[in-house]
Amino acid sequence: MIRTARPADLDDIAALHTRARATYYRGRIPEQAYAGAAELARTREGWSRAVARAAAEGGVLCAEEDGELTGVAAFRTADGVTTLTQLHVDPAHWRRGTGAALHAACLAAWRRAGVDRVRLEVYEHNLRAQAFYARHGWLPDPSAPRSGSHLTLWLRIPPASGE
Repeated sequence: MIRTARPADLDDIAALHTRARATYYRGRIPEQAYAGAAELARTREGWSRAVARAAAEGGVLCAEEDGELTGVAAFRTADGVTTLTQLHVDPAHWRRGTGAALHAACLAAWRRAGVDRVRLEVYEHNLRAQAFYARHGWLPDPSAPRSGSHLTLWLRIPPASGE
């Protein structure tokens, strides 16, 4: 089930985010940059701001299975640009369709809002995520400057079936 995130989800969202990030950052950046109590608190605070945003500014969606949070996605529109800021699936739930379901829910939200193009940044070493986004139609922007160790991808929102 995909649903809108609630403030009561924040501890679970932050923990899931931390587990997911560890899978692609471990061995590449210092552990304190993605793990530990201080980073968990910083992550929770960031998610708290995202969950509190007005619907016109973005959204946070949770994937839930049998009452357990299995994935989370966040997007934001600022200065006329919509960005998929986060999409994480708990590593224990990879390859079960959770990411695809979250992505589809984001697409539906963007269509309802009249968004026709979305951007994201993906960690250059996160090949799993890059393959996921490629399967869903995201394309690299060769003209975009790198954002540190992240690549910029864009997605044109296709019309809904039957349009």
